[in-house]
Amino acid sequence: MTQGLIVMPGEGERVGNDTINLLFKVTGTHAQHASVYENVVVPGFDVGAHLHDRIEECFYVLEGELEVFAFEPQDRSGEDWGAWQTEDGQRPVLAGTGACIYVPPGCPHAFRNTSDAPARFLGITSPPPEHELYLKEVAGMFARGGDVSQEEIIRVREAYDTHQLTPLKAPS
Repeated sequence: MTQGLIVMPGEGERVGNDTINLLFKVTGTHAQHASVYENVVVPGFDVGAHLHDRIEECFYVLEGELEVFAFEPQDRSGEDWGAWQTEDGQRPVLAGTGACIYVPPGCPHAFRNTSDAPARFLGITSPPPEHELYLKEVAGMFARGGDVSQEEIIRVREAYDTHQLTPLKAPS
């Protein structure tokens, strides 16, 4: 008999610490086509602009506000993706509660919390489990404490179809 999965509020697989705080609701163990997780984004955290060749993502903001973009910029140079724009003038936006961001494979994207309060989003990635394994590994790097080098982050990102365009920045 085929069984579904019901994950109640607060339940799931929690990984990370105060810097990266994830609660996996549905993983590749459960599903063939998507992973679902909650992500608490602390003030000052910037995931850095990046893209995936195979992975598609969807973010639904549950609480707070994030600066986000999901487009091919005219110019990918510089470490501040907040200044990027498309040929027709599209720029990063502030996405509040209820905003939904869809990112197809190959599309540069990023999010950061520029406010003074945590933000929380529901993330859905496909196919599992590649992106969830990446998130767990990066969360583990920050959970062990101490500085995490950009070289370490780039190495892990490249292993999991995540191509860095600007650095990940965690609050100190």
